[in-house]
Amino acid sequence: MSESNALVVGASQGIGLGFVRHLLQKPQISKIYASYRSSESAVELLTLAAQESRVHCLALDITLEDQIAHCCEHIQRDSKRLHWVMNCVGILHEEGLKPEKGLRQLNADQLTRYFQVNSIGAALLAKHLLPLLKHSEPSIFATISAKIGSIGDNRLGGWYGYRASKAALNMFMRTAAIEYRRRSPHTIIVTLHPGTTDTKLSEPFQRSVLPEKLFSVDRTVTQLLKVLDSLDTDNSGQFFSWDGTPLPW
Repeated sequence: MSESNALVVGASQGIGLGFVRHLLQKPQISKIYASYRSSESAVELLTLAAQESRVHCLALDITLEDQIAHCCEHIQRDSKRLHWVMNCVGILHEEGLKPEKGLRQLNADQLTRYFQVNSIGAALLAKHLLPLLKHSEPSIFATISAKIGSIGDNRLGGWYGYRASKAALNMFMRTAAIEYRRRSPHTIIVTLHPGTTDTKLSEPFQRSVLPEKLFSVDRTVTQLLKVLDSLDTDNSGQFFSWDGTPLPW
């Protein structure tokens, strides 16, 4: 394809911002739409957008469907179609929310928060992105998941809400891929495990990570883009690790 357009959801920091920087290095990408939830946490992104005419910032809270719909409608009016979509939104901890060590710590409100951000938002993105991805050119919709969301790989337990919400994310994307295969056959939908990346999400838990297993954002994004570049439509609906290895459900 001669020119393409990209959307990075959750681009204010970490892996999302890393994707924006790397996609800017691809001359064939004419526009990069980059969403952020709060301008206070998106200073780097907004500064970058002021310097790069190809970056267009959009305010978006992925837990609010009307905002997702409005964002997609805006892009459709502006560019008609998308070729790259990277959903990098995810939550592991925030004020009043942290991974549970056991059943006694389960809380319905906290579990709901995990699912709203990590699972439901991605499914609603798949719903509203379909008109933008449904065209005759190759397109990809990748969502950052986590190996900890693999049911088959769960040997340690704990972290109920995060594990379950990522497992639900994988099922949502697997199911969406089946429908997209009928309705948008040139679109590849995948979930990706980025490895432990040096971001605010992993910061409180990095002490137990070996230095060689803690990736910089630049390394993570480079690895994930290499995986995405290797995929074809037969891979749609699958779950891959940062090194391209398929992961169990």
